[in-house]
Amino acid sequence: MHKIDPDECQSCGACASACPVEAISMPPGKNYFEISDECIDCGECEAECGFNAILTE
Repeated sequence: MHKIDPDECQSCGACASACPVEAISMPPGKNYFEISDECIDCGECEAECGFNAILTE
């Protein structure tokens, strides 16, 4: 499972744009993106993130 580190996320949206199943969004009131349970662990978000904010659990 992939997770976004809120301390490293720069809110650029590159991960959300790369996600083929639209499992990444910015929740209301947050300043970072989160990955939902719909994540298929393809790794596209991790490859696209230039800030190393995507963690693999």
